[in-house]
Amino acid sequence: MSRIIAIANQKGGVGKTTTTVNLAAGLARAGRRVLLIDLDPQGNATTGSGIDKRSATPGVLEVLTGEARLTQARRAASGGYDAVPANADLTAAKVILFQLDRREYRLRDALAPVAGDYDYILIDCPPALDMLTVNALIAAGSVLIPMQCEYYALEGLSDLLDTIADIATRANPALHVEGVLRSMFDPRSRLARDVSEQLQSHFGERLYRTVIPRNVRLAEAPSHGLPVFDYDRNCVGSTAFLTLAGEMLRRHTSTAAA
Repeated sequence: MSRIIAIANQKGGVGKTTTTVNLAAGLARAGRRVLLIDLDPQGNATTGSGIDKRSATPGVLEVLTGEARLTQARRAASGGYDAVPANADLTAAKVILFQLDRREYRLRDALAPVAGDYDYILIDCPPALDMLTVNALIAAGSVLIPMQCEYYALEGLSDLLDTIADIATRANPALHVEGVLRSMFDPRSRLARDVSEQLQSHFGERLYRTVIPRNVRLAEAPSHGLPVFDYDRNCVGSTAFLTLAGEMLRRHTSTAAA
């Protein structure tokens, strides 16, 4: 059975999509079967996976509305994983879903038939705690939270943790925090170091040891429709995401053995 992980943070610009695409590619490079679900109307994970979002039909919108099965919408991505694409049409889902039965469970229901096909299913969430994110949190077993080490990121983190706790209470008892990932990290910043220490104190082992640095190659790779490994395998961004994939796999191996 697959591990379903939502990559979520309602604050934009913290590296959610970069994390989703490159973690998917890193896990695929480690021999795992991976599916990426792009649940963000911006469709950046779709573009970063080498898929033209302008012609991405059927996509995740059709899957959520029941117009297409997930097996009809998934396609091969450049990073060695499968992806269900999104584009601006997904914005309509915020209205359409409210008119449908089981509106909060549409993604979970759609994933059920393919869960055995993958070791990991990663869901790139939009930068909002809306119905799309709720669908992701109900479908997922855990949440990976990328965040920058800055003051406002800490403020928003408490709202996300409250939402996760609420979803776990009323709809998905298995939901938990997979881990917190420090992204776009600049070790020269005193504030970044201070916030990093606060995260370590609060989250302990749930804070990933791997730190994703600010890296120009990470920012450039999506415009070429490639994960960073295929764009520049020797850059620090590549090293960081390979390390993150390895750390996640070791955690899960350890948990399974316990």
